[in-house]
Amino acid sequence: MTTKSTSPSINDAPDFCLGMHSFGAPWPDFAARASHPAIADQARAVDDAHSLDAAYQTLLMADALRYVTLQMCASKASGHPGGFASSAEAYAAFVMLGHTHIVTEVGHHAPGFYSAMFLDGSLEALGIRTMADLMTRFREQHGLLGHLSGAIPGILAPAGPLGQGQHFAMASALLHPGVLFPLTIGDGGLGEPYVLSAIKHFHTSYPGTTNFLPTLIWNGFSQEHHSMVSRLSNDGMRRYFEAHDFARVILVDAKDFDDAGQTGDYVDSTRFSFARRLAFAKAVLEAAQQASQSALGGTLTAFILKQLKGAGVHAHGAKSHNLYPGDTLDKPQIEAALAARALSPAAWGLVRENFIRAGGGPAAKTMVTEKVLELADLGPFPLHEYGASEKAVPSTAVGALVAWLGGRDRRFVVTNADGNEASGLKNINDALKIRHPTTDPLYNQEPGGQVYEPLSEDACAGLAAGLALLGGRSLWLSYESFAINGWPIFQTVTQAMAELRRRTPSVVCLFTAGALEQGRNGWTHQRPEIENYIAAQMRNGNVYLLFPPDANAAQAAYEYAATSSNKGMVIIASKSALPIYMTLEAARRAVREGAAILYDSAHGRRGRVVLAVAGDMVLLPVFAARERLEAEGFGVRIVTIVNPRQLYRARDIAAGTVAEPDLSFMKDELFARVFDGDRLVAISGGPSGPLEPVLIRAKAPLRATLAWNRGDTTATTGELLDLNGLNADAIVARVLAMDE
Repeated sequence: MTTKSTSPSINDAPDFCLGMHSFGAPWPDFAARASHPAIADQARAVDDAHSLDAAYQTLLMADALRYVTLQMCASKASGHPGGFASSAEAYAAFVMLGHTHIVTEVGHHAPGFYSAMFLDGSLEALGIRTMADLMTRFREQHGLLGHLSGAIPGILAPAGPLGQGQHFAMASALLHPGVLFPLTIGDGGLGEPYVLSAIKHFHTSYPGTTNFLPTLIWNGFSQEHHSMVSRLSNDGMRRYFEAHDFARVILVDAKDFDDAGQTGDYVDSTRFSFARRLAFAKAVLEAAQQASQSALGGTLTAFILKQLKGAGVHAHGAKSHNLYPGDTLDKPQIEAALAARALSPAAWGLVRENFIRAGGGPAAKTMVTEKVLELADLGPFPLHEYGASEKAVPSTAVGALVAWLGGRDRRFVVTNADGNEASGLKNINDALKIRHPTTDPLYNQEPGGQVYEPLSEDACAGLAAGLALLGGRSLWLSYESFAINGWPIFQTVTQAMAELRRRTPSVVCLFTAGALEQGRNGWTHQRPEIENYIAAQMRNGNVYLLFPPDANAAQAAYEYAATSSNKGMVIIASKSALPIYMTLEAARRAVREGAAILYDSAHGRRGRVVLAVAGDMVLLPVFAARERLEAEGFGVRIVTIVNPRQLYRARDIAAGTVAEPDLSFMKDELFARVFDGDRLVAISGGPSGPLEPVLIRAKAPLRATLAWNRGDTTATTGELLDLNGLNADAIVARVLAMDE
């Protein structure tokens, strides 16, 4: 029996229920099983997971989550209720057990997570106090975004692209031993990209870190079709997890409890008789407790809940995945589903009390991410000053600082898929050691190392970005050409950092072996276009693309990046020995200000040419072109573009909207002193995107760009420069062509 919210029964409902569409009659045995919250006052969890009262109240919580999720989505005829609906008993079980640090790999489960944050009171920090507020703020700017975000109180990690949540769970577990991090995974996205293989490599590297609990919501469907693992048997799914190092796999199949005669391998538990629903909830709660204890006890454990997608909402299978424009609250299928899940006013009060008590309080107050993680003090960075007559490898100079930092902060992790030695970074391995179960001094391997080296950019970027988002220090090292394979999570995390309500270390990356160093390997290793991707992200306001021209500047860039907060810092540095152009003092200033003058001749009879350069190796032909341009009668100024983000103006990007904002853009007077001339040629050893802030501000009447065109197999860097029109001849010719 249900009553519309206009019924007088709402007078008995808690205030947060204002706006609820329906209320139901008390469940059977409500007075006996729900006379008081199963989580006692001052407790964090139920004291007996085997009690029928705990199972009863777990089931109440599961239906409450389904109800709120569906009404919230239907209020906007938008959002994704189906996938989360099949996970409701598992989510409720973890909450009742006090394990509220729940992460998800499934962005489309967001409405369910928002429902949980509403029910435990966390969303009151956003001014969302009632069901009416929740509906108003769902999928609205400054409200509840379509996918999980760090802007939402109580939400542990973002979720959007599939295959990222496991990185957040593993990073959380590494930083917070003793805390369990359940991770819900959808079977639709189980293999995208490489969820279990990432966990397998992590477990090989960190066998003692098992306090995360992958929880497969095996509901048979993906977004628009059956999932690709829907035909696996239960034993087949167990073996699949066991093949990825899981020593214990606990599976609860709703079909084992079905007394409604449902066909197929996947069934909806909400269609069972009440007694069988209660038995199912009890089995889920007990299994969740076994899995949690196993994971916290040092065993890599997986929990699998098998239940039909859309269980308890408006539709089943992929048809339940999302709501369409016509799926409003007054539609018969929506009304019927809400009526079936509606709770009594007293039940709503009980559910909220359990939610508030679980884990020690509302998630917005108890999540480990709701406070800044205490970090080891670093003190001054020991930068080494190279002299003007020296040549030095920029990446190796950074490596020395990375080794020092890792010694100061033992939780610091370096990730690299391509091998540090190949990038001139052997000094990192020498000092911090590659984390590997096989001890071998020849290869700098030992089980306690701080260098994480899976042969997967996704795994490297995922752990490094996850650690930074969750409060730890890390560094992702890659070849510039391969970094794109791990880029999606960098984008997710930097956007999350822009919205985050706390300070956290920046995601720091060092990309070596640029296109100009990869001639013999051909175009497969000459893919600098990621620089354009990063350049576009600079407009976010918290993403920085750094081009140190030498070893001194590379050290200054790393110091700048490693001491920053809530940003994405990408350093592009050569692994070849290059000339020293800047003192440390000048380099530090250039990193902060954005650019610096490396050379400036007297004004020539034909005016001044400004050669503004982003990159390091490309400076070699630029300096070679200088003498010839001066012989042609030009004064020449060579400018190194070190931090192009600082060369924008505040009005150009969203700098003021992000957490830990940096508004220290280069002032107009300094910009004019550095870049003004009669002719400006903006030059990049990669693509042209990083040159944009110079081109939109420069006032030179004649302007041009020279940038990367394409890769090919060449024997020398010089040949590759020739192919791309980046040699001295091409630079001189481009300047002279401005007269035409």
